[in-house]
Amino acid sequence: MGDNPAENRREPDLIRAAQEGDREAFDRLVEAHYRTVYNTAYRMLGRPSAASDATQAVFVRVWEALSSFRGDASLSTWLYRITMNVCLDELRRRKNQPLSLTEEDDEGEPASERDMPDTSDEPARTTEQRDLQRLVHEAISRLTEDFRTVIVLYDLRGLSYREVSSVLDIPLGTVKSRLNRARKALREEMAPYMELFDR
Repeated sequence: MGDNPAENRREPDLIRAAQEGDREAFDRLVEAHYRTVYNTAYRMLGRPSAASDATQAVFVRVWEALSSFRGDASLSTWLYRITMNVCLDELRRRKNQPLSLTEEDDEGEPASERDMPDTSDEPARTTEQRDLQRLVHEAISRLTEDFRTVIVLYDLRGLSYREVSSVLDIPLGTVKSRLNRARKALREEMAPYMELFDR
């Protein structure tokens, strides 16, 4: 369909159309942001199936709340906020169950290998790099919720201090101090394993 009205629209136009009930425009927004939401949920929850469920829950909430979106923050910041809320709700629900990022999924693959692939071409990781990545993700999974959220948003997803502050609704100074403490805690979690690696 060459004249599809949802094609070639800028994001603000898609948001306005979706707010007016245009499901096709909403689907385009989902398509544009799905990978980011999934990967963030995966970093927080550690299992592909949990990340997939959380991603669906996020977009259900977004559809239900889209009429209240006023653009005070960017759509991506708003999505991160909803994603974090969904993930934290899930983590609190399973607080009594230990989280392991090495647990195998339904297809028998290690969860740490099931991140949704980026489209950018990356050189293949060496076995050592993969092992280190797995240990880092396991260590992140053992951090408190507060520490995990800032590490995921700032260090893994690349948000700025100001964006993290907006997503988590905490002061800028709190973001910086919490990130420093989170990195210290992460280093302590990693310390027993670091002798296995050159750095």
